[in-house]
Amino acid sequence: MKLAILGGSFNPVHIGHLFLADTVLRALDYDRVIFVPAYQSPLKNPLDGASPLDRMEMLAASIAGNPRMSLDHCEIRRKGVSYTVDTLLDLIARYAPEGKPGLILGNDLVSSFDKWQSHKEIAELADFIIARRTTSDADNNFPYPHKTLDNEIVDISSHQIREKISQNGNWRYLVPSGARLIIEERALYGHVPEAENKNHLMQNGIKENGSKENGLAETILRIENDVRRSLDFDRYIHSRNVALLSWDLCQHFGLDAKKGYLAGIAHDMCKELGDERLIRLALADGGRLSKLEQKKPGLLHARAAAVLVKKKYGITCEDILEAIRYHTTGASEMCSLSKVVYVADKLEMSRLGVDPELRKLAAMQSRGTTADLENLFLAVLDDTVAHLKSKKLDLSYGTRRLLSAMHRRNHE
Repeated sequence: MKLAILGGSFNPVHIGHLFLADTVLRALDYDRVIFVPAYQSPLKNPLDGASPLDRMEMLAASIAGNPRMSLDHCEIRRKGVSYTVDTLLDLIARYAPEGKPGLILGNDLVSSFDKWQSHKEIAELADFIIARRTTSDADNNFPYPHKTLDNEIVDISSHQIREKISQNGNWRYLVPSGARLIIEERALYGHVPEAENKNHLMQNGIKENGSKENGLAETILRIENDVRRSLDFDRYIHSRNVALLSWDLCQHFGLDAKKGYLAGIAHDMCKELGDERLIRLALADGGRLSKLEQKKPGLLHARAAAVLVKKKYGITCEDILEAIRYHTTGASEMCSLSKVVYVADKLEMSRLGVDPELRKLAAMQSRGTTADLENLFLAVLDDTVAHLKSKKLDLSYGTRRLLSAMHRRNHE
């Protein structure tokens, strides 16, 4: 997969950021743009007005449902001053992109690039994409090979938006609607709530119960927004990365990518519920509790999520429900979508300690076959079981049966 990277403070994210990312995807040969919010930029003063979590959530809400744009919070997870060279090394190691990643720079940054930490190493690691932020032709003097993006200039900045908010000016349609809701709900940047803005969730089409005519894309967006609000942000990032990798793998293996994305974004939506509610939801699927589930109710989050997705959002597609239900324990017979989500859950890019060879194996599939999916799934299953055994953790009955069935089938 060919990746482009767009870093910045995103304080807050605005329509210019998304317009630029979309232009890169449309004009150049990249599959996905990764937004990387900085914890602290080396050439800027400390950020104010919004916390790192606020900035990440605004960005996440703004790209929800778009599988060609993703968010990586490696710089915020590292904390301290954010150096681009460290981020590139990290992203290249984890994502193993096809060729060098594209690094998107505004032409207003070109003149100061030689002040960046390890700027020569950056030039070796990435291909530069110089985007127009001003009418200057400064990129003509840029000493490194680069592509010049002939983009329209969106004359707006995060600084201007913060000023407009603090002065109660006209700002609401300079940011994506998801970011706007967060700014208003949390009173960021000195925003003063207004009485007429109390019903934004309904105005934005986010209702408690969706209707089937909304279509799968709108259902995905509603689920993703609910997941982002209900989970710890690290857990949300994990869920979205599972959705993205499920999307990619489904495309590789000729499966419905939207189904993969939906199952991926929803798979952990009950992860932070209390034991009592988990048990009540899980039992609604008509099954019983195994001895291991009675001992560790947290394992029921997968069964509970499958029930919730069906009851709350009207999802009746059995392969989606199965993919959510079995992403933790597995089962002796699993459909292809279930295997994709199982693999994505274990290999997604924010998960630490993943064997790089497994990620390479997943990335190698350009147009995979059913046999390729079986081999990938078995490799991930073996790795998971070995990890559980090394930690002296119990294997579920489903995992034991699945492992036995997979190896028996592999030797037939």
